This record gives sequence, C-alpha cells and structure tokens, in this order.
Amino acid sequence: MIIQNFDDLATTDKKRDCLEILEAGLQAANPENIIPKFVTPNEIKISDKSFNLEKYSSIYSVAFGKAGDSMTRALNAIVSIKSGIIVIPKGSKSIIKGKKFQIFNSRHPKPDQTSVKAAKEVMKFVQNKRSDELVIFLVSGGGSSLLAMPDNITLDDKVHVTNVLLKSGATIQEFNCIRKHLSKIKGGKLVENMKCHGVSLVMSDVEGDDLSSIASGTTYMDDTTYVDALKIIDKYKIRWKMPQEVLDLLEKGKNESMETPKKAKIENFVIANNNDCLEAMKEKAENTGYKVSTIHLFGDIKEAVTKILEKISEDEKTCIIFGGETTVKVLGKGMGGRNQELVLRLLKNTQKLKKMVIASIGTDGIDGNSVFAGAITENIKIDLDVMKEFLKNSDSGRFFQKQKGNIITNATHTNLMDVGVILK
Repeated sequence: MIIQNFDDLATTDKKRDCLEILEAGLQAANPENIIPKFVTPNEIKISDKSFNLEKYSSIYSVAFGKAGDSMTRALNAIVSIKSGIIVIPKGSKSIIKGKKFQIFNSRHPKPDQTSVKAAKEVMKFVQNKRSDELVIFLVSGGGSSLLAMPDNITLDDKVHVTNVLLKSGATIQEFNCIRKHLSKIKGGKLVENMKCHGVSLVMSDVEGDDLSSIASGTTYMDDTTYVDALKIIDKYKIRWKMPQEVLDLLEKGKNESMETPKKAKIENFVIANNNDCLEAMKEKAENTGYKVSTIHLFGDIKEAVTKILEKISEDEKTCIIFGGETTVKVLGKGMGGRNQELVLRLLKNTQKLKKMVIASIGTDGIDGNSVFAGAITENIKIDLDVMKEFLKNSDSGRFFQKQKGNIITNATHTNLMDVGVILK
C-alpha cells in the first residue's frame, strides 16, 4: 500500500472507495509496472522502434528525476548494467543499493551544490564512453533542479531565478524555457558531444508529453529561444526581480545567437504519462460500480475548479477522475500545495451540493512545501470565511491537518503529475 495512512482516512465506505481508486493510480505510476512493458534482456522495443542490446560491448545507465532510483532498479532487474549514476531528490532514500551505482541526492525544486556536482559527474561519465557502448538514460520529472550546470552565472543566481519563477504562476514549459537558456547541460547539451550510443526512456510529468520540457529536455533538444525566455520574464513582469547577470546572459544569447541544440542526437521515448494513472483509476472505479467521467486539468487552479464543478452531475454513484497539473500563485506564507488547495477550493464551492468525497494527490508524494501527498474530504459544512482565510494565506495543508484529511505517502519514487477523484 503506497498510501500510508489509508486506514486512518478510510472512515466511510465512500472514502475507502476513493482511496482505493487513488491507490490504483499510484501503483500504475510505479516504474516496476512500466519498464518491463518495453525492455527485455536482449532488446528495448517501443512502438515500431527496437534496440538490439546484444550488439553493445557494455551497457550503462544514467537516471535523474524523482523516479531515478526506481527506474534504475526496474531496468537493472532485466538488463545487465555495468555501472551507472542515479540523481534523486534530497530526503528521498534510494531504493537501490550497491557499488554499481553512484548515487547523488540533490535539492528540489531549487538546485544546490550537489546538483552541480552531479551534473559534472554525469557529463564526465557520458563523455568517457566509447562508440561501441550504450548509455540508457532514465528521465523523470524533477530532473531540472537535480542536475544543474549554470552557464556563466552563479548557482545563487540560478536559485534566485527558480524562487522567482516558482511564485510567478509560470507554466512548467515557460519555467524550463528559462532554465534551459541558463544551463550548460539542459536542452540536449548533455548528449551533444557524446561518442557512445544512447537511448532515453522518459516518464512524462508535463502536458502533452513535451520532451523538450520534461527535465528541461536534458537528453533531447530545445525548440525555444533566448528571445522566448526574455518574453516570459516580461509576460510575468518579473524583470526587476532578475539578477542583472541573468538578464545580460539572455540578452547576449539573443544577440549572438548561441542557441541550444535544435535537433535531437539520440532517440527519446515517453514510456509513461498521467493517462496511465487515469486509466488504472477508471478501471478500478468501474469495477467498484461507479459511472466514470475523466478530465485533464492544466493551467490556473481557479479555472480547473470551474471545469470540475461543471462536470458534477445529479446522478448517484458517479465518479469524476481528474489528472494533470494546475498552477497556483503563492499568496501567503502558509503550508500546502496545489492538490490540497484544489481540494479546499472544491470544498468551498460544493457547500450547497449533495454529499460527496473530494480528493487530490501528487503522484510523487510531495505536495508543494508540505510533507503530504494531497488531501481527502467530504463536503461537510465549514464557515466560508475560515476557508477564505486559509486560501488567502496559501495554507491549505494546515487546514486539512485540522480536518485530519491529509494523505501521507512520503516520496513515492515516481512522478506522473497529479491525480484526483470526486465520488458521489
């Protein structure tokens, strides 16, 4: 069971059903249920492409992202990996041990010195491999901050930019466009001068599985420009918050056209995305007897709430399953994340409706700046002003702590965005 406080939260039959549906989504995101679909001891086969693993003298792996260790464990159980590197978030204890793999724990969502050290080691590791060898890259969300190689700016500048962007309401694509243009490793630069063969297996945590955005397209390429990066800064009116060195670098890149790689050097394949979770949840809900509808949610959290509310029907035994990733503008100094805030906003807007259960979680197990994965609640009557106050302070985590509705999974060693359920 990935949901650790399942029994404490399953106080009614409806809540139990809801938690079981969420659990099915989390299990579908486990790399040990994904990698074997595409990898055998002799080949990697994805749709109509196949890689014969027997023709390489040695096979190595480089994994970075929240699923780095679990993807490596799943791959290593099938293929004979000679050695590799794993880069995962600090506080996430690696589930794979042994001298074969060098393991780094860097900071997320803001890079630190370990992110820089890990990036240098990965770059060196990859560039030392011979032309008859293969590196299998295992990429998952979170990779952007776990590997950092700032380009002529300081790490402090990079952290400052990350801080500003996290609070700006920028989408992940916009966020990563800027990151790619401040880095020596992102946007395909990692593999640009590689002599060996490579293939990248990617777990997507972005809308439309945009390979140039997942982990900032480190093993892929980049279809954005320095001009785009500057436009995003102006769009969110954050130029005045940016260090001068950062603006100078972007202006210089624009004027001297020192662009990121625009063509992928190796094959990159998305092997899992949010839909895998939603499909598993839908199957579970239907088997439990619910009539299911599914929604994909991206963009502003308030618009996402409106979209969900429009879907709620008068029918009995209905289940709305939603997935994706909303953006939240952080207003206060509270504790919580987009999933807990989404549940609180839905609770506030369903006060006059018939009884229902509402839940939403991050598949990585960490929602915002809280230690919780998300929250679950029934639309019980609560003072409107109280809810507004918690929302005003971006404090949904503390609200659900009082309600005993926070869901605990700890780090799940995977990342396929967010999933949620409304049961009537």
